[in-house]
Amino acid sequence: MKALKPIHKAIITGTIVGVAVLAFAYKYYAYLQNPWTRDGQVRANVIQIATRVSGPIVDLPIKDNQSVQAGQLLFRIDPRTFEATYAEKKADLDQTVDQLNALARERDAAEASVAQYRSNIEQANSEVRSSIATLKNIKGNLERNAKLLKDGFVTQRTYDQIEKSYIVALADAEQAQSGLAQAEAALVEAKATLAQVVATLGAKGDENAQLRSAKAALRMAELDLGFSHVSAPVSGYVTNLNLRLGSQTVENQPALALVDISSFWIDAYFPETKIRRIDIGDKVIMTLMAYPDQVVHGEVESIGWGISQSDGSTGSDLLPNINPTFEWIRLAQRIPVRVKLTDIPKDILLRVGTTVSVLVLTDTANDTTTPEEPPAPLLFQ
Repeated sequence: MKALKPIHKAIITGTIVGVAVLAFAYKYYAYLQNPWTRDGQVRANVIQIATRVSGPIVDLPIKDNQSVQAGQLLFRIDPRTFEATYAEKKADLDQTVDQLNALARERDAAEASVAQYRSNIEQANSEVRSSIATLKNIKGNLERNAKLLKDGFVTQRTYDQIEKSYIVALADAEQAQSGLAQAEAALVEAKATLAQVVATLGAKGDENAQLRSAKAALRMAELDLGFSHVSAPVSGYVTNLNLRLGSQTVENQPALALVDISSFWIDAYFPETKIRRIDIGDKVIMTLMAYPDQVVHGEVESIGWGISQSDGSTGSDLLPNINPTFEWIRLAQRIPVRVKLTDIPKDILLRVGTTVSVLVLTDTANDTTTPEEPPAPLLFQ
């Protein structure tokens, strides 16, 4: 086989070098066309675990940076005070129920008394009517016998007997009137007693204010007792744990931080000059500084609508803060772009605040392919 002439070797070598240069130029052009930044950060929802009650910690089964599952016990506050309060409120509820039952019996008795006094009034009215009729009858007989006595048709003895009957009938009528008045007064008193018992008793059943108040107090004591057991609201990682057994927790004060394992996203800060080439849904490829050889995929979820203004903020002496600038240099502002993670390699562990290089592939919102190239040449990462 004949050896290649030097000119042929030069042509082949030049061709290979040219192809390599063209490939590099193409890739570099692609990176220039697609917005990319090294200013990206891993973010996640960090839940501040605050206790609902105060007290010393008596059980702390977790360690710093430990992975926990939703519902897992984080720590337990001394429950003895809350158990005693719960027992007290339960006793108060039982006492309230007994008092309401006693008042209900008093109400029933007062209603029976009102009914009895109404019956007595009806009977007294009947007696009054009867006594008045008898009195009228005897009075008419007395008046007739008075004329007959004057004419000598009846004896004085007969008249005296009729007069005596009239006096007795008059006394009976007055007594019946007095009995009616007493019955009416007793009815008024019985109604007042009934009204007082009803007012003290309140509404019936579960609508009773005293009963609802006692139940609410018991429920609050039950909740406080439950709040002494603090559990993880979501699955995640305990971080920066400074609690110890015996530490005093304060109501509504954060006690530890919990990173929500299901909430990771990437915040990428792009110069404002590149934002116009980024659309919601565009595919994103990323590498973490901790894992430079592995690609993480995502897509643009949202683009920030504003950033804080540094110039013009109030400084000392209520004067505005103004940063000096060089007229021939214009610094582009950096706009946050939120990236949703769609594919994370199993051996990559995300940590909040770590650095990410991010490349947005323009006009790929409807693209179904999965790009594999890194977000920037290794030289630029």
